[in-house]
Amino acid sequence: MREVLVVANRTLGGEKLLETVRERAAAGDVIFRLVVPQTKPSAGLVIYDEAVRESAQVRVDLAMSLLAAEGITASGEVGDPDPFLATMDAIAARRPDEVIVSTHPATQSGWLRRDLIERIENASGLPVQHIVVDLAREGLPFGVTLVVANKTSGGEELIGHLTAKAAGEERRLFIAVIPQQDRGGSAPREARIRLAAMLDRLDAAGLLSAGMIGDPDPYTAVINALELFQVDDVVISTLPGERSGWMRSNLIERVRNTTSAQVEHVVVDIESNTTAAGAAS
Repeated sequence: MREVLVVANRTLGGEKLLETVRERAAAGDVIFRLVVPQTKPSAGLVIYDEAVRESAQVRVDLAMSLLAAEGITASGEVGDPDPFLATMDAIAARRPDEVIVSTHPATQSGWLRRDLIERIENASGLPVQHIVVDLAREGLPFGVTLVVANKTSGGEELIGHLTAKAAGEERRLFIAVIPQQDRGGSAPREARIRLAAMLDRLDAAGLLSAGMIGDPDPYTAVINALELFQVDDVVISTLPGERSGWMRSNLIERVRNTTSAQVEHVVVDIESNTTAAGAAS
């Protein structure tokens, strides 16, 4: 059984990379190991401490779901922020038969400016295939929706809206972001419980999804996610009207003024849902 190490970050999911993996898989007797180095944010951008690592884990989780859906055997992990160290750590641990590295075109790739391909070849002695993915020109071969919610993350209105959005499409990925309510105490744990429950709901609905915890400020959480991921649209879920702190802070319009992506607003009335559930029981 041959093992192929795939190293990619923002270009993960590009059609050329996916096609290369499919071709290797079609040849048989091969397993894939994916390493996603953590993404360094743009210069000057203040980003929530854990967002960089968590965004890399989101990429791993979504890639594993995509490959599993195609019957391709793979495992994955988040690597060192330095792509060379991330690759060499994986090579030392697994000793694969070959390496596939996916990058942006030379004019856009920090990895290529650091001669990553040649350094891996020289240090490892392994065959290295370089795949160039031009996302700016080619886009992704599937839709990507960013979903931002907190207390309403399990609301029927939200899950129904996302299910309807995926209907009729061959494939759409959902990236959930749950802003934690503050930076200390039990807030991170509570946010992770909400995230896990939401991902379970999306999985039960047959939707490919992964998620992360965001900055306590929901606007910052959205801006961080838009920096870290290429998305087609954004769905923000809130409580109704004045009951929503996000609405009182004009979150929807602020995000719409920041991004060219379509921004949709889904209102979830938790109190009405709870009342209806109680009456039904």
